[in-house]
Amino acid sequence: MSLSADTIKFSVAPMMDWTDRHDRFFLRLISRRARLYTEMVTANAIRFGDRAKLLDFKAEEHPLALQLGGSEAEALAEAAKIGEDWGYDEINLNVGCPSDRVQSGQFGACLMQTPDLVADCMAAMKNSVQIPVTVKCRIGVDDQDPNEALFTLVEKCKSAGVTHFIVHARKAWLEGLSPKENRDIPPLDYALVYQLKAAHPDLLISINGGIETLPEAQQHMAHVDGVMLGRAAYKNPYLLSTVDADFYGETQAPASREEIVHQLLPYAQELVAKGTRLPALTRHLMGLFQGQAGGRLWRRHLSENAPQRGHDPSVLTEALALVQEQQARKSALQEAG
Repeated sequence: MSLSADTIKFSVAPMMDWTDRHDRFFLRLISRRARLYTEMVTANAIRFGDRAKLLDFKAEEHPLALQLGGSEAEALAEAAKIGEDWGYDEINLNVGCPSDRVQSGQFGACLMQTPDLVADCMAAMKNSVQIPVTVKCRIGVDDQDPNEALFTLVEKCKSAGVTHFIVHARKAWLEGLSPKENRDIPPLDYALVYQLKAAHPDLLISINGGIETLPEAQQHMAHVDGVMLGRAAYKNPYLLSTVDADFYGETQAPASREEIVHQLLPYAQELVAKGTRLPALTRHLMGLFQGQAGGRLWRRHLSENAPQRGHDPSVLTEALALVQEQQARKSALQEAG
């Protein structure tokens, strides 16, 4: 199985503590076509941990990629095979995360310094599965020359059979910057990613980093094959509502925000029936009414009531009613004016 340019046009980035199964189910209600990624899961956690807890997902989440962390080829190959058997559509290797925990495990962004090892890992993973194996990387780390570091990593992994690379167009500074600072402070170099695509027209290249809006994303599509949004898509998830039309030519109208809330109710009921408290879901919903009348009331009601009434999904409909009341009041004032 291989990826095509059509399948990777738009994706939501893997984000630790954010893109869990509840968030992904929610995002899938907004866009049917955006490619979704799990949080990074270490290969050894999958090999030796609670696989159901780590890997379970709803069928509605497809197309869905599993992002792995690790630096041991054999362990990654085994975890990739487990992920394939679990039903994932793609296995992605994290070569970009700069957190201390990742560095101590000798994987993530520090792997930019060992391209031969990455290529060996990718070859082992590719040989263990039939689904695509892909790489998400930075343009370099610390004092590396990005022109050399990025191109060397891609060329070696290409020789191992990798055909899709997602490039966060910043360096990662392993010394001196926190993971949060690494998301903003290192300057973006989109042009370098464009150059990578021009040098390897046979590869699929997606660009990531600092992209805030869909018009910005569309501009990048003139130079690369795909665009990946992270925090912007999480904080204002309804911006995904036009992805299917804008990137994939779909004609079906997206669900409204109100319809999405109602579609979430059965999921919330199933969740609490299994003993999971409501905030596991509602923490991902805070931005649904971002920029809309009643958005603040929505956030406040969920944040104040979901923790206290953790097994009562009606918190969602109550919050929606507050939004609708505020919007009706605004409309009435506009008509009166």
